[in-house]
Amino acid sequence: MPGTRKLGRTSDHRKAMLRAMVTFLLENGKIETTVTRAKEVRSMTEKMITVAKQQNDLHAKRQIFSYVTKESVAKKLIDEIGPKYADRNGGYTRIIRIGPRRGDAAEMAIIELI
Repeated sequence: MPGTRKLGRTSDHRKAMLRAMVTFLLENGKIETTVTRAKEVRSMTEKMITVAKQQNDLHAKRQIFSYVTKESVAKKLIDEIGPKYADRNGGYTRIIRIGPRRGDAAEMAIIELI
């Protein structure tokens, strides 16, 4: 089935969780989560970085500020992360599988900015 993964949550909860995870990834550079969540976070993170690459565009800045939950992270995305990937066409993140989680054997992964 194409489209987004539901991740066992209502649409509002899922959207809030993804916003928080994308913000955390942009703030810290890497996070550890399940593989399916990492794939969803990758999708949204790549979209945000692509938008951030449009320098001096007010609409792009407003899109970023409306999605990223921390103002400091949004500024970092616009001022540092966007220009860093200016010459790169996609592929800003890497997902590394690290094996099953101890409690429920969910497949875990580290997602990081390249």
